[in-house]
Amino acid sequence: MGIFLNSAAPYSLYESEVKKPYFVDKSLMLEELFLPAETGNSHICITRPRRFGKTVMANMVSAFFSRGVDSTEIFSKLKIAESTGYKKHLNTHDVIRIDFSRMPRNCNSYDKYIERIERILIQDLMEAYPKADIQEEDAVWDSLDLVYERYGCQRFIFVFDEWDCIFHKDFITDEDKKKYISFLSSLLKDKAYVLLSYMTGILPIAKYSSGSELNMFAEYTMVSEEKFSDAFGFTETEVDMLYARFLKNTGKPLLSRSGLKEWYDGYHAKGGERIYNPRSVVMALTNNNLGNYWTSSGPYDEIYYYIEKNVAGVRNDLALMVSGESVEAKVQEYAATSMELTTREEIFSAMVVYGFLSSEEGKVRIPNRELMERFDEMLQKEPSLGYMYRLARESKRMLEATLHGDTQVMEQILEYAHNTETPLLSYNHEIELSAIVNLVYLSARDQYRVEREDKAGKGYVDFIFYPIRESDDAIILELKVDHTPDEAIAQIKEKEYALRLKEKMAAKIHHTGRILAVGIGYDKGTKKHRCKVEELKG
Repeated sequence: MGIFLNSAAPYSLYESEVKKPYFVDKSLMLEELFLPAETGNSHICITRPRRFGKTVMANMVSAFFSRGVDSTEIFSKLKIAESTGYKKHLNTHDVIRIDFSRMPRNCNSYDKYIERIERILIQDLMEAYPKADIQEEDAVWDSLDLVYERYGCQRFIFVFDEWDCIFHKDFITDEDKKKYISFLSSLLKDKAYVLLSYMTGILPIAKYSSGSELNMFAEYTMVSEEKFSDAFGFTETEVDMLYARFLKNTGKPLLSRSGLKEWYDGYHAKGGERIYNPRSVVMALTNNNLGNYWTSSGPYDEIYYYIEKNVAGVRNDLALMVSGESVEAKVQEYAATSMELTTREEIFSAMVVYGFLSSEEGKVRIPNRELMERFDEMLQKEPSLGYMYRLARESKRMLEATLHGDTQVMEQILEYAHNTETPLLSYNHEIELSAIVNLVYLSARDQYRVEREDKAGKGYVDFIFYPIRESDDAIILELKVDHTPDEAIAQIKEKEYALRLKEKMAAKIHHTGRILAVGIGYDKGTKKHRCKVEELKG
């Protein structure tokens, strides 16, 4: 066994995953690799957003195929053990497993990065195949050619994780990127010693490989290909299973199944199946707490990185997405490895690739509450977002004024919103009203689950603010154009929204706070807003 060649590390790491309480058996994915491993010269690249289980699956592939460690004890208990190709492939191959996110000490150049990989792999080959007469100065591909020729056509399975990590390093130049692509091409393309290369990462190869350098790879992304979609991320059925396991294992459950859906659902496979962020689901169940786990691995301004070159071009779309709407966008799977993302399509495409947005049927949206919180944070910290920033900053004052019935302050804030010449304040479409209410009440999401109700009903907009704490006031909000706030409140009463609010809250909390009806009227002639707040009795 070596560091890269038939290493014991993937076995140990995958064994640890299998023993965890919220492990999900995805081993049937290995069946998809049996035929490529038999035909030879096969190349597969699977790209997914971070924290979608790519490394776990890479360790599984390595542990299963590698002859380095007998992994029968693990896989005999998993679904793959029933497969017809199980015994034929279990621990019968030489596997070269490289995690490309590993860096040499004090790494500050591409040469230092790639030399470490070449040096370790050549050392592994020299120890495992002494008769190949490999020299330390030989190129890696030449060394592998020697092994193939002198050891009876010996072939390898290559498992490369985080193939694209190098593109995110500050010290990497455009010339370095070309060298790296050339390295991978020289190592894998048209090589007799390659049985199968299985590669994972975030970035699509097609955008970084010019011409035919890496065109031998079949690429499988979440947006464009259905194959492998059930192997990365959790399905509804799997989350149901995990939640049942959670209830059995937890004395005092503090999170609900609907909470898991609200926080971590929202991604879609090519075939339309809903996908949950796996790491966040596991962390929430482990900690018995709904929180920001996946996105906490990077700062909030990581989102801003994608839009800062064209704030004006995407600002209105962001306002709609923050309100929960989808916007049309042609996703082309660009990725932000440079500062050259300028068009709306490039920006949104890159955000889909990295998992900050989800894509379905030609539209993109913010997938879930976990990501929505990061967008909210960005809105309140980035002045360049213009009217979105200004409205978000006023949102705390707007909520406080609403709860205290201070209609004068509420009207002042809405007037301020109008005076910013907010494009969305034309009130021509219901989704524009939704965006404005969400921005003006942005801070309310810390205390409330804000839902837009009766999208096809009468009136322009109807929001219900469901309190998270039982003692907080609930809010039913109706905004009407060319009608008075009294008429808006009359509609709230007529439609009996309070009954629905009570029914929904009864299953979750024993609500002891008030129920406030909030009417907002906008006069197109005078361009003035009028507000009224009334407590609903009974």
